[in-house]
Formats: sequence, C-alpha cells, structure tokens
Amino acid sequence: MNFFKNLKITWKFARKEKKNIILFIFFSILSILVSIIVPVLSAKSIIALTDSNFYQLILMSIIIFIMELSRNLITYMIRKTSQIIYRQTFTDLEIELGTQILKLQNEVIDNNSSGVFIQRLTNDTSRISDVFFSIITNLTTIICDIGIFVVIFIINRIVFLYLILMTILIYIIEYIRVNKYNEKDKIFRKESERVSGFIGEIVRGSKDIKMLNAESSFLFELKDRMTCVNKTRYNQQTVNRNYIMLRGSIIDLKDLLLTVLLVYLIMDGHLQVASALVIHNYSTRVTNIIYYIGELLECIKDFNLSSNRIFDIIYSEEFGKESFGSFHLDNVNGDFEFKNVYFSYGENKVLKDLSFKIKANETVAFVGKSGAGKTTIFNLLCKMYDVDRGEITIDGVDIKKLDKDSIRGNITIISQNPYVFNLSIKDNLKLVKNDLTESEMIKACKDACLHDFIVSLPDGYNTIIGEGGVNLSGGQKQRLAIARALIQKTEIMLFDEATSALDNETQSSIKKAIDNMKKDYTILIIAHRLSTIINSDRILFLSDGKILAEGSHKKLLQENEEYKKLYELELMKE
Repeated sequence: MNFFKNLKITWKFARKEKKNIILFIFFSILSILVSIIVPVLSAKSIIALTDSNFYQLILMSIIIFIMELSRNLITYMIRKTSQIIYRQTFTDLEIELGTQILKLQNEVIDNNSSGVFIQRLTNDTSRISDVFFSIITNLTTIICDIGIFVVIFIINRIVFLYLILMTILIYIIEYIRVNKYNEKDKIFRKESERVSGFIGEIVRGSKDIKMLNAESSFLFELKDRMTCVNKTRYNQQTVNRNYIMLRGSIIDLKDLLLTVLLVYLIMDGHLQVASALVIHNYSTRVTNIIYYIGELLECIKDFNLSSNRIFDIIYSEEFGKESFGSFHLDNVNGDFEFKNVYFSYGENKVLKDLSFKIKANETVAFVGKSGAGKTTIFNLLCKMYDVDRGEITIDGVDIKKLDKDSIRGNITIISQNPYVFNLSIKDNLKLVKNDLTESEMIKACKDACLHDFIVSLPDGYNTIIGEGGVNLSGGQKQRLAIARALIQKTEIMLFDEATSALDNETQSSIKKAIDNMKKDYTILIIAHRLSTIINSDRILFLSDGKILAEGSHKKLLQENEEYKKLYELELMKE
C-alpha cells in the first residue's frame, strides 16, 4: 500500500510526459509479446533440428531473425521514452524539493545538517525518477520469462511442477535478502547524510580550520564518519554476498536435480530427447525470473525508501514549513510595533515581554551587550521565526495575517555576515531585481562605496566572487550586501552590524549613505559602534531581552549610566 501511495504521488511529477508514458507501456507490451513468441519458435527450431526437418528449421530461423530485429527497435523506443520520462520527473522532483526546502522553518534547518537536504535533493530524487523504467523493465522481463513456464507446462507437467517448487524456494531466499539489504540501506543513507553535511562544513570553514591549525582534528572526525559509512556499506554488501552465495548453491542443486529428473523421464518413456533438450535449454531462463523478481523487489523497496525521505520533506509535519497569512498590504508605510513579545531558542529565553513602537520613516538604533536580543528582533520582524507569545504588527496588521510578499517584499536586511553567491558581482545584484539597469547598479555601488573597487578588477562587474564571497574581504562583502539592499529599495531597511567590518573611512561613507536614506525609509540599525548611530532619531537600549531605556544619544548619555559606560568604553578604544 505504501508503494502505491508513493507511486501515486510520483505520478504527479511524471504526468507531464503522459504521451511518452503511454508509448513506453505500448512498446513494453510489444516486447512482452515478442519475448513470449521467440522461445516457442526456438523450441520448434530445436525439435525441427532433431527431426531433420531442415526446411522448417530455416523458416523458423528467418522468423526468429525478424522478431529479434523488431525487438531491437522496440528496446530502442523503450529506452528513449524512459529517458525522457526520467528527465522530466527528475527535474520536476528536484524543483519541488528545492522549493519546499526554501519554505522550511528556520528551526528545522537549524536542527538538521545540510547533508540531509543535499543527499535527498541529489541522490533520492534520481532513484525515484527511475522507478517507471526499472519496474516496467523488470515486470516485462518476468512476464516474458513466464512464457518459458508455459512452454515447459505443455511439454511435461512433472518438470513444470518441479521448476515451480524450486522457483518458490529461490524466491523466498531472494525476498529475505532484499528485506535485510533494505534495512541496511536505511542506515547507510543516514550515515551518508552525516558525511555529506560534515564535508560541506569542512569546505565552507576551510579557512578557519587552517587558521586554528585544526586540520588533524577535522580529518580525524571525517575519517571516523567515513569509516562508519563504509562499514555500513560493507554490511550491505555482506548481506548480498551471503544470500547470493546461498541462492547460487540452490540454483546449482536445481540444475543437477533437473538433469537427473530429465534422464529419469526419458528412460521411463515419459519424455522425448528433443523435448528434454528444449527444457534444458530454457531452464536458465526460469532461474532468471527469480533474479528479476529480486531486482523488482529491491526496486520497490528502494523506491519506497527514497520516496519516504523526499515526501517527508515535502508533505510531513516533521519538516515544518513557514506559514503566512493571506492579507496583502499594497502600500507599506513602515510603521510597526512589538506588543508583549516573548521568544526563546529552545530553552534559551531571549525576549521577555518586549514592547516598542517604530514610526514610518523613523531611524531607530538598537544597542546593548551581545545576547540582549537585538538580532532576534530583526529575525522576528522578517518572520524568520514565530513569536512564542505576543504580537508584531506592520502598519497595524499582525504579521501572522500578512502574506509573505507584504513582509519580506518590504523589508531588506543587511546582516553582520551577509551571504553572497558564487556568481559575478552583477549577477549577485540582479538577484533582487531582474531588470536592473547599469546606471542603477553603478549608483547603488557608489552609494555603498564599492564602485571604485569593482572597476579596479580585471573583469569589473563581471568578476566571479567565489562561493560565499571568498574572493572578497569582509568589508567588501558587507558593502556588496548594502548595494544589494539599496537596489531592492524596500520601505523598511534593517542594518544588523552592517558596518562592523569596515574601516573608519569607509564606515563614515556608509554612515553618510544611510543618512541620505533617512526620511524616505524606516531604518533600524544594530551597532556596537555607538558612533555610527548617534544621529538616529531614537536609540533603544536593550538588556536581557527587555528595553531598559530609550531616547536620543544625548538623552541616554545624561540619563542612563550603562549606555554612558558603553560609549565611554568605545571612546577609550579609539
């Protein structure tokens, strides 16, 4: 039942190729018919040879030749249509899985390694996409070989009964093998996910690993994980090795006993020598049925395992998806409010009964020690996480009621560690605006103090910046992220330590760029450098998930000792 349920879901991704599926089934049926007829004709050829009926032998040989040519053409069409079906199904499955991964709640992504998603997106989708070809091919071969049973049944029922019993015995062995192999495969895929995720971390963190001189520690951990996955693979192969040896021994015994049985029937006068030759010649095809039944069972088990792993991400509650409302704000002003908001990361309570209001086109800064909840406020405003209790509103509407575009289409965040993609500088900027003009791009980069650096590069704006922006400095990545935000031009701009990696001169330029945006955007700034936010309309001073004080820079210096200490400490460092 699980197989048919998964097959029904998979059909949703394959049905675009309905015409090719019909052709695939049609040619498969033709292949079955040809494969049933050919053994019968071959049996007649052997009988004609033993009876010295050479005219009939030549006639049968010509017909078989024509049938085999037809089978080659049919096989070609089966392969062609199956490859088209595979291509379309594989593409649609990958796109759907990729879409659903981007919809996952951040908690789900935080609690799973990247290997979980990489393995399922690349490996499991491929296995599912091949299901139609694998199942129908094996079924076709099984049905074809059943024709051999029909021929043997007509020739001698005693031999037929013997082969049926031996086939059942071999099938039982194969059934046990496939089930045990499948159990080992579940463990193998889990271990593979651990290895893939860890390799990804090594690649992304290679610079830090080198700087920490920790190569040996990471290689030891990698070796440990690789050893586990290879041990699991070996256990899989051990299952196959043991049961295939047992199956081979049973088949050898079957062949020996068949020879004895045929000799006995010939001597007893119940079977002619020519008929015995036909049976002996095709007895191997009888055994092949078990091979293909085993492959079919393995294909079904593999399909179910891959389907469950993929459809869990797409449909199950285990991999929860982000949820948005249906209300759409056509024109966002930029007013928002936190009302008695509570939030925690697991057991770590970050925000505690937090309340504040921000007016449209106001520039507000958040300051406080690390862990006070500043970045969390930004994450909640963008609905990267849902509040535990309380309410957040944009233009008076609870963000739980707003659709995704009303929230994220109107908010741009420039984080402390912005992620830039392994594309050219131009393509990184076009990600937020497909129809970006050259003049818009250059203006944004000039405002972000990045243009002069870009034009100094050999390929200018077409320079590939490497995975994660590896070819850029920390400050250059932040300026690129700022340029990206300026191009997006949303009503609400969030700067999360966006100038932390910049030198004083560049920071001054970025501060000027932010000042130029005032009164046109609602701007929120998180900054440890208080000198960057002294011109803010308001400053909210956070501590332990609550607002201790708020007001202008001048007011807080006069009225709040903790804020004053932070500012004086910064002056001392400078």
